[in-house]
Amino acid sequence: IPQVLGLLVWALIADTTYYLHAAYAWVMFVSIFLWIVTVLFLVTYLLQLPLKFYVIPWPLVLMIFNAVATVLYISAFVTCAAAVQPTSWRQWDYNRRAAASFFACVAMIAYGASTFFSFRAWKGLGSNAATSQVTDRV
Repeated sequence: IPQVLGLLVWALIADTTYYLHAAYAWVMFVSIFLWIVTVLFLVTYLLQLPLKFYVIPWPLVLMIFNAVATVLYISAFVTCAAAVQPTSWRQWDYNRRAAASFFACVAMIAYGASTFFSFRAWKGLGSNAATSQVTDRV
């Protein structure tokens, strides 16, 4: 979900004259950077690399990444929302920037929820029925 939301944010901002406003450059940086890193994490998990590199504490790494992404998206959302001006001289820029603010807020919430669930996985609070039965007998 964060991949799609991040893609929407930077696609909407990229379709405006963001280069004329420094605030939107920050939003572009945050959204593109986090989108790339999130896709890299997705590919890492799809290729099951955490099983091969078991020395790395993957739940902790994922929790830290999600927490940092949440904080960065908070700053991007506030920056984007504050820079949207209802008296914009170009109506199409206003609509895309307002939509980008909305999707930045939703992406922030998605990364926040991912932080919560990765924290539970890191602490071992999110075990399922199969793992709890296996550990009960051992």
